[in-house]
Amino acid sequence: MVDLYPGWIVQEATITYPVTDGSVLLIEKKRGVGAGLYNGPGGKVEAGESPREAARREVREEIRVRVPALSKFGELIFVFGGDHFMTVHVYRAPGVLGDPEETVEAKPRWVALDAVPYDRMWEDDRYWLPLLLAGRTFRGWFRFDGAGETLRGRFVEPDVTV
Repeated sequence: MVDLYPGWIVQEATITYPVTDGSVLLIEKKRGVGAGLYNGPGGKVEAGESPREAARREVREEIRVRVPALSKFGELIFVFGGDHFMTVHVYRAPGVLGDPEETVEAKPRWVALDAVPYDRMWEDDRYWLPLLLAGRTFRGWFRFDGAGETLRGRFVEPDVTV
């Protein structure tokens, strides 16, 4: 967690997208925030852990594979209602080591880059995920309603240093 402003604690999280041979590894979330939607493996950064360490741990926990390398491609800020909900560090990996396995948290699925199911993902994904899949960096800000269901505002800046 990061104390950006006095009294305002912001949760940090990660998300990782393994990309290889024209496909991206997605998960169908089975529980928690975003259950039923497709996403990359990820989750909260724990105390004493760097975002990169958290990304590696989350991939292992959620789909039982390792990522041989990680490159940071983006940073996203999410606001739900009037409150900063989370800052997410976005990584891309050149594939995985091992065969992805379904767990209590996630069902993995390799998807062709031209068949990403944006209609079954968070609404914001369509504004930044194509940049990551094209190998471009980005920074973004997204404001959802208080329930986290409707996107109310957005800003994405491509080709930045992250």
